Amino acid sequence: MPKVAVAQIGSVLFDTPATLLRAEASCREAARRGASLLVLPEALLGGYPKGLSFGATVGNRTNAGRELFRRYFHAAITCPGPETEFLAALATELKLHIVIGVVQRHGGTLYCTSLLFAPGRGLVTTHRKLMPTGTERLIWGLGDATTMQVTETEIGRIGMAICWENYMPLYRQHLYNQGVELWCAPTVDVRDIWQTTMRHIAYEGRCFTLSACQVLTKADWPADLRTEGGEIHGRSLIADPAGNIVESLPEEGLLVADIDLADIPRGKFDLDVAGHYHRPDIFELRVK
Repeated sequence: MPKVAVAQIGSVLFDTPATLLRAEASCREAARRGASLLVLPEALLGGYPKGLSFGATVGNRTNAGRELFRRYFHAAITCPGPETEFLAALATELKLHIVIGVVQRHGGTLYCTSLLFAPGRGLVTTHRKLMPTGTERLIWGLGDATTMQVTETEIGRIGMAICWENYMPLYRQHLYNQGVELWCAPTVDVRDIWQTTMRHIAYEGRCFTLSACQVLTKADWPADLRTEGGEIHGRSLIADPAGNIVESLPEEGLLVADIDLADIPRGKFDLDVAGHYHRPDIFELRVK
């Protein structure tokens, strides 16, 4: 029976090396407690700049906003790059699968991205958030269809859906069609409905959902941005294929749970939305 873990930690805004140290500490603690998979929150490396406007209104940008974006741009990471090399080595050292949310810099554009590292294999999957939510579109580009794969690993089939991607029914079905077993959901959503969504996906997909949410405090912001910057208050959880919450975490820390992958075929007896509870003679999903 494998152990899986979720880290409820936050970024040090605009200080990626310090944030990477936080991520490393969570990885080492998860491995020490016997976990074979650790999920870390959305935009952990690079930061989620909650509350910042970047000086933008409809039809107008400011020089101060452009300068703030420059700071954010340089806090992002490249993939591959020194941070991914570090995490790849850490995964191998600790024999730990790592899913982590990052802000990825590619050319002149930033993307909200989730990365999967596997022991001995390094960076095996890169998934860019298909549709940034609301004003996230001001700072992040749109992902594309080349990064939507479920990945076969020695601990199960791992899929990734970032924050409100989990509300995209066709993307969910695409992952179900690939036989996802460990549904990793890095997020910054702390609302009650998010808890319901994670339970629903676990039940609908007959998979385990692992939701990692940031804890971000005013102390994590640079001094000059603490008034404007917001906070995030966690509420990470793990749910089983029956939609039950296995474990949840109301505060900063590490959530570790034993899971039984045999619960997946047990659940498929009742419901398989990619198989016997699907009507391919009526419905067809085509993915470009």
